[in-house]
Amino acid sequence: MQDTITNEPSSQNSGEGVALIGRPVISATGLFTPTESITNEELVASFNEFVDCHNAENAEAIEAGDVEALTYSSVEFIEKASGIKARHVMTKEPILNPDIMAPRFEERSNDEQSMMCEIGVKAARQALERAGRDPKDVDAVLCAASNMERGYPAMAIEIQQALGIEGFGFDMNVACSSATFGIQTAADYVRAGNAKSVLVVSPEITSGHLNWRDRDSHFIFGDVATAVLVEDAARAPANHWEILSTKLKTVFSNNIRNNFGFLNRATPEGVGKADKLFVQEGRKVFKEVVPMVADMIIEEAKRLRMDPKTLRRLWLHQANAGMNRLISQRVLGHEANDDESPTVLDTYGNTSSAGSIIAFHLNSEDLDVGDTGLICSFGAGYSAGTVFVRKIA
Repeated sequence: MQDTITNEPSSQNSGEGVALIGRPVISATGLFTPTESITNEELVASFNEFVDCHNAENAEAIEAGDVEALTYSSVEFIEKASGIKARHVMTKEPILNPDIMAPRFEERSNDEQSMMCEIGVKAARQALERAGRDPKDVDAVLCAASNMERGYPAMAIEIQQALGIEGFGFDMNVACSSATFGIQTAADYVRAGNAKSVLVVSPEITSGHLNWRDRDSHFIFGDVATAVLVEDAARAPANHWEILSTKLKTVFSNNIRNNFGFLNRATPEGVGKADKLFVQEGRKVFKEVVPMVADMIIEEAKRLRMDPKTLRRLWLHQANAGMNRLISQRVLGHEANDDESPTVLDTYGNTSSAGSIIAFHLNSEDLDVGDTGLICSFGAGYSAGTVFVRKIA
């Protein structure tokens, strides 16, 4: 287990009396949303056609007990299990094709911009524009996402070059907590004076590592890209969010896993051994993660001398409506309404590390000056991250 805490909310000291140079804030966020979307109705029709074909082709083996018959999915099952009603994807047609049921992209040459870079840059440019910032003002780029489309060169360095940013960049992967871990890393650079402006970019093409033929998970993921501009308060725009604290926690678990990698790959069709794509023990995850995350939030709020019930809004990881409902209830002391804990899960699906950032991006401008809120992630690892923020000006 690893547990990391940084920065008292109004102190210029952290750790063993080390003087802090900068005070980190969130200056702006950006969001790229793919134009194509798949509804539950479309997804279920495609999946059930695949089930019919599979059961017909294996009728004799199923009758003999050698092959297990597949079961239909349904809109009701999906919405009860997750709260998801639709998800955006980079390419819709091959996913809905029962003969393919996986995204298909034209391979790009080394001289062309990669897909993750392309969508990451779009989200980053929006964040920079909203902050009134020129790319040359940024010191570093962190690409924080659950799955990179290649090992190297780092996606962050490609995004850095595409934006025209000097300085440095590197990739981070802590699955669904990548963005919050990236925010703490960026905030630490600011606190230490190693950077005054850092872009945390999370291009999540999660459709590529989902097994669309698995009834228990075929509905979960969607594609998106987000960006968070973390800066020193001294240079931030008038309207920004003070980062009161960040806290990270990891506890090893196999209950969410993906064994795909250059040493152990799935088949070209993406339907090899099931564990080469996303797999999870959903009930175990629910039972173990909910109390872990809720306790983590409450403990950090107490460390900040803050009553967690006074948090104006929770921007939680968008993985499962039931998990968010229970976590917010434990934190706030009552079942949260849509204003207290907004959801984007119904239209975006689970977008891994981008989920809580989307919720913050789309549901934060209406808060009043002085309001406090929480950006929180949790997922494979297990990993969890909290970012307590206060609205300024």
